Amino acid sequence: MIKKNDKIFLAGHNGLVGSAILKVLKKNKHKNLITQDREKLDLFDQHEVNKYLKKNKPKIVIIAAAKVGGIKANNLLRADFIRENIQIQTNLIHGCHVNNINNLIFLGSSCVYPKLNKLPIKESYLLNGKLENTNEPYAIAKIAGIKMCESYNAQYKRNYISLMPTNTFGPGDNYSFKNSHFIPSILRKIYLAKKRNKSYINLWGTGKPKREVIHVDDLASAVVYFMNIKIKHSLINIGSSKEYSIKVYANMILKILKINLKIKFDNNKKYDGVYSKVLDTKIANKYGWKPKISFNEAILNTYKDLEKNYKFIRNK
Repeated sequence: MIKKNDKIFLAGHNGLVGSAILKVLKKNKHKNLITQDREKLDLFDQHEVNKYLKKNKPKIVIIAAAKVGGIKANNLLRADFIRENIQIQTNLIHGCHVNNINNLIFLGSSCVYPKLNKLPIKESYLLNGKLENTNEPYAIAKIAGIKMCESYNAQYKRNYISLMPTNTFGPGDNYSFKNSHFIPSILRKIYLAKKRNKSYINLWGTGKPKREVIHVDDLASAVVYFMNIKIKHSLINIGSSKEYSIKVYANMILKILKINLKIKFDNNKKYDGVYSKVLDTKIANKYGWKPKISFNEAILNTYKDLEKNYKFIRNK
């Protein structure tokens, strides 16, 4: 249990997930929050991380800092994704240990699970098969983080928890065509088509793969929820347990936004990835956590954010 006055260090507070976690922590009246911009704390430097943790002595560290992106970015920047993520998480996890910080939450990704699975995907399926090739380096980095947490728990009796969220989106997202996930990419294409008076949008792939999504505020609520209860599991899936094809999502989004556009897919299977990977969230649900934000609400507030901030992201 983390008390309201306990010091909490949130790594990656400026990102999509980190900023949402910070908002939920404040809403829940956690007052002793510490963050640090990358210019002042280099998470790639173990010495700097150790020095910072020793000086500040937080009760818990939440790792929301990571290099993230969609299938295209993962496939093209393979070395960057594996190197940067392993460095950041290793420095923070080991830094917590050497500074006797007993509590930590590590955020992974549903891509850690094998390409071919029984559905829905249980936490116990980790390392049961071959990974999807397009994001394998990123997945391996995240698996290393999970196993580091498990190993420090086993050897040193730490309380290091790994949460595995499904595809996350929401206000403050990265709407870049180069490295965003599919929901923000679709939203941006709709926004531009409407702005340029086009009658259609072009989407990558076949539209057939199914995906599960969760609003970033629901993920943030999960982080704060599991931070504040006693649990026996060190690996927990976080999702909605609902999945639809990308084609269905695109049509749902157009309907929610009340925009009439045709959808064209390039039918390049290279960007399809895994065809289905809905998570089993029974463990999270048994502890009392469930997502609360509807898909309609999630799309409306994310699209509103895109409209409001487009001038800041148009060159991405």
